[in-house]
Amino acid sequence: MTWQTQRLPGDHPPVSSGMIGVLLVNLGTPDGPDPDSVKRYLRQFLSDRRVIEIPPIAWQPILRGIILNTRPRKSSEAYTKIWTDRGSPLADITAGQAEAMMGRFGDKVVVDYAMRYGKPSIEQRVGELMATGCDRILIAPMYPQYCAATTATVFDEVARVLGDMRWQPTIRFVPPYHDDPIYLGALADDLTRQVQGLAFRPEVMLLSFHGMPLRTLEKGDPYYCHCSKTARLLRELLAQRPAFDGVRFETTFQSRFGPARWLEPSTDTTLIEEGQKGTKRLVVAAPGFAADCVETLEELALEGRDEFIEAGGEDYAVLDCLNTSDHGLAMIDAMLRRELSGWI
Repeated sequence: MTWQTQRLPGDHPPVSSGMIGVLLVNLGTPDGPDPDSVKRYLRQFLSDRRVIEIPPIAWQPILRGIILNTRPRKSSEAYTKIWTDRGSPLADITAGQAEAMMGRFGDKVVVDYAMRYGKPSIEQRVGELMATGCDRILIAPMYPQYCAATTATVFDEVARVLGDMRWQPTIRFVPPYHDDPIYLGALADDLTRQVQGLAFRPEVMLLSFHGMPLRTLEKGDPYYCHCSKTARLLRELLAQRPAFDGVRFETTFQSRFGPARWLEPSTDTTLIEEGQKGTKRLVVAAPGFAADCVETLEELALEGRDEFIEAGGEDYAVLDCLNTSDHGLAMIDAMLRRELSGWI
């Protein structure tokens, strides 16, 4: 029988379509704070060639022979200090952000979240959205500042997942929003609220961003420039507010890893220097993080406090990220609504 005379089957496999998915994506977290869970997470995270730009033939022996046999225990201690009854703060907050967005864009829009590393994975969530009938999906990397090691790797993973699909959804990506007035306004309003609630008046505010190796800047990554612009625009907004009268702002980079030179000045060194030169009252904000995580709750809030106080400081506070605050949720709503234009 030729194809011209062949009859189509009477029953087509059941399909769902016509829905729209929104997927908030953050970096990731181990399943638990124990060393084995942390080791599995670090193996996945540090094997991404966007994250570690050393040829695998040179890097993998170091990773498997040294790092995965030493770092998980130390990282486990940090995660244990911040773990809650609801699990990982990063996953819990990101889930809360997604839950708060449900129902805001109409009955045909499903909002969920995923982790780039760990669970729930992008592959799992995209599959679930497709099964729900979402043939259009908006991916929202929750990184204000673009970096190949964060934003680009989300794109890479989505492309990998789609590569195995016969019926692919139409995909949009939320762009970096480092200089978006909606984001900057939300940050300024929420930081002002928090500073007004402190028991002391700060002399210095550090704007601490996650660090990256200096070579990322030299290779053309815009991350450092995005962070610098966010810091400059945020300073200009905050300087107009009475709560920040006389406050000196400093931009720093945290979470150094390995022997390579990283973006500077470093947050930990700056905290020590501020205490040593007589600064007594200091606050830290982390404008590059959409949700609190081990880098803010342990590295900044606990380690940072010890460094500043031991160097001579007295009053210290780390301000919350936007998380699920009213200002943070209003920002996410506005950002998603704009990028869903034409779909809803």
